[in-house]
Amino acid sequence: MTLWAALAISLAAFVYSAGALYGIHRDNELIKQLTSGKDVAVNKIISGEPELRLARAFYFKQKHRYDEALSTLSLIMDKGDQKFQAKARYNLGNLYLEQAVQQVKAMNMNEALPLAGLAKQAYRQALALDSGNWDAKYNFEVAMRLLPEMDRVDMPDDEPNNQKSQLWTTVPGFPRGLP
Repeated sequence: MTLWAALAISLAAFVYSAGALYGIHRDNELIKQLTSGKDVAVNKIISGEPELRLARAFYFKQKHRYDEALSTLSLIMDKGDQKFQAKARYNLGNLYLEQAVQQVKAMNMNEALPLAGLAKQAYRQALALDSGNWDAKYNFEVAMRLLPEMDRVDMPDDEPNNQKSQLWTTVPGFPRGLP
């Protein structure tokens, strides 16, 4: 009788492990699909791990669908372990920084200023959770250098033709070494 009980427990553990492996494989396939630029139905993502939602937020960011990316990221900010939370905040910072850079290029400084501030806040939070995240450190430095540029552009200048040259001569070079 004990042999049959041990066999039944072993069989149940095998079925459970096989189901878990299938779920991981399914999630990985959906993540691969999202990172290659193909959308996935939301009903397939809801039942998945937070990493799957992070991949969907990344997909939305690549498609410049920032509001959807922001709402997707807001659902997973406090999910998972500290490393994952740091990764979610890093991606949130990237989302805000990309929008801020676009606004700077379009010379919409009033819209770019709060976006850069939100990016810096998200990078600070990511670094508080994972101080070894070099990508977050680098992007935080970029956001820190972007903000003084915008402050200088917003300031009234007596010589409008000289404003651009003064801006770039006072901003130190961007850090090198990371992509």
